Amino acid sequence: MKGRNAAEQGEGRAAGTRRRDPAAPALAERRSRAADVYALLKRDIADFRLVPGDRFTEGEISDRLGVSRTPVRQALFRLQQEGYVEVLFRAGWRVLPFDFKQFEQLYDLRLVLESEAVRRLCTGSPRIDRGALDGLADIWLVAAADRCQDMAQVGLWDEAFHCTLVRAAGNDEMTRVHGEITERIRIIRRLDFTQRPRVEATYDEHARILRAVLAQRADEACRLLSAHIASSQAEVRKITLHEVYLARQAHGMA
Repeated sequence: MKGRNAAEQGEGRAAGTRRRDPAAPALAERRSRAADVYALLKRDIADFRLVPGDRFTEGEISDRLGVSRTPVRQALFRLQQEGYVEVLFRAGWRVLPFDFKQFEQLYDLRLVLESEAVRRLCTGSPRIDRGALDGLADIWLVAAADRCQDMAQVGLWDEAFHCTLVRAAGNDEMTRVHGEITERIRIIRRLDFTQRPRVEATYDEHARILRAVLAQRADEACRLLSAHIASSQAEVRKITLHEVYLARQAHGMA
């Protein structure tokens, strides 16, 4: 009994120590601020408020966002690791050009994962999430008059369509890796839904892919998926280059 009481007291002291740790809330807050700054700066790059070639200092970002330099520095190091900015010796930071070669490689990997997922969906395996496919049908297999006209919403649904295909195949690791790729290409992929014709094309192409999957026609589904992703990728590259040109013109950098 005495030993148990001593152990319980020890656990209580340990728990009390964890609860009283004064650094934990501050650390969590710093991480949260750094994540917020990261998201804001990445959005500035995605929306071409910061264009390739732009230079800035940590102090300028700190003043603009009203935060200390520590979360700004943490956010910039994260963006540096992802290839969006570079640090200049004694001269602040610079926005890098979009690395289309890297994006092409990510799109290639995305296609490999999604094609394998589609093949698995066409096997009739009990691991397949049929409910998820039914949910996609409710969105994409609708009459033309019932299609969503909100381009931003269709963009979100497009990403969810591809992620759901992979998740429905029942492999958690494939889903995780595909999710990481999706996050990395989102910065340019979102531009595919700034043009009305692309929205209509996405509805048509998703519907054909989904019908082939539901009919378990694997080769047809993979062929349609490959063509759909290639078309989107080419359009995104064209739009990105055009937006960079317009942003440079606005910034007087052309």
